[in-house]
Amino acid sequence: MEGSRRLIMLVDDNRTNLETGQTVLSEEYTVMTIPSAQKMLDALKMPAWRKPELILLDVDMPGMNGFEAIKILKDSPDTREIPVIFLTAMNESADELQGLRLGAVDYIAKPFSPALLRQRITLHLLLADQKRTLADQACLLRDYNENLQDMVAAKTKTIVKLQNKILTAMAEMVEGRDGTTGNHIANTQIYLKSLMSAVIAARMQPEESSEWDVELLIQSSQLHDVGKIAIRDGILKKPGKLTTEEFAEMKKHVLFGVGFIERLEDGEEDSRFLQYAKIFAAFHHEKWDGTGYPHGLSGEDIPLLGRMMAIADVYDALTSERPYKKAFSHEEAVKIIEEGKGTHFDPALVGLFEEVAGIFRQES
Repeated sequence: MEGSRRLIMLVDDNRTNLETGQTVLSEEYTVMTIPSAQKMLDALKMPAWRKPELILLDVDMPGMNGFEAIKILKDSPDTREIPVIFLTAMNESADELQGLRLGAVDYIAKPFSPALLRQRITLHLLLADQKRTLADQACLLRDYNENLQDMVAAKTKTIVKLQNKILTAMAEMVEGRDGTTGNHIANTQIYLKSLMSAVIAARMQPEESSEWDVELLIQSSQLHDVGKIAIRDGILKKPGKLTTEEFAEMKKHVLFGVGFIERLEDGEEDSRFLQYAKIFAAFHHEKWDGTGYPHGLSGEDIPLLGRMMAIADVYDALTSERPYKKAFSHEEAVKIIEEGKGTHFDPALVGLFEEVAGIFRQES
């Protein structure tokens, strides 16, 4: 059928060459003969005409020559992929090189051999088919990779969400052992995030704070008291003041927590989540003046994340009811933290805490 045959466009200003080409090729192809380069370009712009699969283009034509025409073809997204074979009576290698540089796939000398013409066309149509197949396969592969990446990202998100739920449940179970309802974890996360936003806005220690992954930090803060799992109930749930020996035992929860997190880190080459969690666990009971535990660090020797966690942790402890105490009001808690400025807490962080204390109050 004519419509199913491959379309070849033959462009030459010589009528004899057009008739010869039509005769040679018409048994196998649909041949569109065109007498000039400009008319070829006009025909390619007509929407009713289907695009040819190959163009046989004479080089030496009046008006626009073949070199000028191929530049226009290769500049257009609609025609740049159509293979072009130059037809020429020239026998200069420089002319052939110029044509190839402009994008022609081959040269055929005139007067052309019918067998050679058919063979060259068959070859270049086959190459064009293979090129399209490879392009289609590349598109399919790209789409597959994109879909695979989306699937992996979705699966990773699901796994991370599940891991976070497990960690939250474990942390709340630990906190529940000392008589809390588990809100301590959620509360301290909110308070900590408010302080982080204030620190970032104030450009406090910008080399560190500008690199924070805030959401990952907030998730990792859940493990700040995980070491309490190793403290016996008699101490955790004691309704009265702890003895000196009992308090010494209680303080070990920091080291137990760090040890627990380090065991999770074993074999993990790069786990910022656990690195952050270990900082929160290790340093949230250190005090600005060096009287905290377990290391007795002071000032900026205490990591910034630990100093921030100290404020969030103490505020929630003050405003929450415990077996050994009633809950303080927001105003009372703020006053106690302000009184700890420069002793228990980093003075600069207390100043930022005062700026965001309203958020603390909404959640307490």
